[in-house]
Amino acid sequence: MLADWLAQLLDDVAPNRDRGRLPFGHYRLHGPGILELIPNEARPGARACVLSAAVHGNETAPVELLGELLARLEAGLIRLGAPVLVLIGNPPALRAGERFISTNLNRLFRRDLTDAGDEPDRARTLMAVVDDFFARHDAHAPLHYDLHTAIRDSRYPRFAVEPFTESVVTEPAQWQWLSRAGIQAVLHQHCHSWTFSHYSRHYHGAQAFTLELGRVAPFGENDLAALRPMRALLEALLEGQEPPGAAAEAMSFFRVEHELKRQSEDFSLCFDEATPNFCEFAPGERLAHDAAAGDYVVEHHPQRVVFPNARVEIGARAALLVIEVAPPV
Repeated sequence: MLADWLAQLLDDVAPNRDRGRLPFGHYRLHGPGILELIPNEARPGARACVLSAAVHGNETAPVELLGELLARLEAGLIRLGAPVLVLIGNPPALRAGERFISTNLNRLFRRDLTDAGDEPDRARTLMAVVDDFFARHDAHAPLHYDLHTAIRDSRYPRFAVEPFTESVVTEPAQWQWLSRAGIQAVLHQHCHSWTFSHYSRHYHGAQAFTLELGRVAPFGENDLAALRPMRALLEALLEGQEPPGAAAEAMSFFRVEHELKRQSEDFSLCFDEATPNFCEFAPGERLAHDAAAGDYVVEHHPQRVVFPNARVEIGARAALLVIEVAPPV
């Protein structure tokens, strides 16, 4: 059944049942793209894990990665030992091969959301199911990995974004797990961003990250071999085991220094559209022109650009400007 779940979702075919047995547990479908895995017996120390993908519909590698995990679980190659919520964020956008249908879903995860439309409705559904999952499994520490791929090349193809929060401290083990899983860099967010991983961290105190796992590609064209270390991390979490770690110092760490927003129709980025994430710019270089906000020029020290996108909605983030910092002690 699980082997068919993603294919049926892509074909917009309703499953003929909403629950079933697994070799070491059972599953329940709570709605389109919402799958819960419940172990017969959770291991001591197991996390309550949320694994999400396709919050942006053109990001297919994480979906294929989750498909591999589910196939191995159903075949008995993974012994389920933790409660796990598997979420496909935006099924209509995934079917269309588009980042979103009407608006960016990954900016809508806040409890005071009042926007109307399909993507706001989906955000409310996903927030409610995460709330319910963490409440029912509150004996287990909450964890959320939101899996993405970036729309451009990167100096660090696989990197983590640590959402901003005033209260939650990232466990040192998380850096070690991510390092062993092939993550090459970490970006510390500087303010509330209302992404899906931020939601779990901000409202539930979860260990939560957005994980960028390479570049956007169509189904069948992703390099899943490069994600084998990440699959090993996710398998350990599904089994309720402590994942292996590596030195956090093997990763580069960055902090957001400035958020560049589009303020008018007359807006442009002043560098090549193909510029990769984490490309560095020297003081004096002009990075953006905006008729309302004026030009943005690098001032005192070099800055690197991450997630540049001039075609965002007015008021939305067009780029993050970051600086390198020391690894956490």
